[in-house]
Amino acid sequence: QVHLVESGGGSVQPGGSLTLSCAASGFNFRTYCLGWFRQAPGKEREGVAAISLYTGQAYLADSVQGRFTISADYANNTLYLQMTTLKPEDTATYYCAVGTSFSNDERSLWESEYHHWGQGTQVTVSS
Repeated sequence: QVHLVESGGGSVQPGGSLTLSCAASGFNFRTYCLGWFRQAPGKEREGVAAISLYTGQAYLADSVQGRFTISADYANNTLYLQMTTLKPEDTATYYCAVGTSFSNDERSLWESEYHHWGQGTQVTVSS
């Protein structure tokens, strides 16, 4: 059974940094795609970053390019999202999700490409 548990959320001032973690179990970690999504109050959920666990290739949304980094720890089956230079508009609940294929384009950020989701962790960026 696929199980995803996010952690690392919290409150931070604009310009600050946070690293989110997603502990994964119940599937072969190296053969899938994992992604980070976020949903702000009153808005639709949007894709932030995705990574192919097979090749290590990553794709990030334009809004977070140069500020966020997605990575995976294969020894511990854990996905990370390093977030720097945080902005108030980054405030959202962040979710990790498992998908079956990776594309080096925006398709990797489509919700429809993912089939299992974590419960989310809240990130608040405010002064």
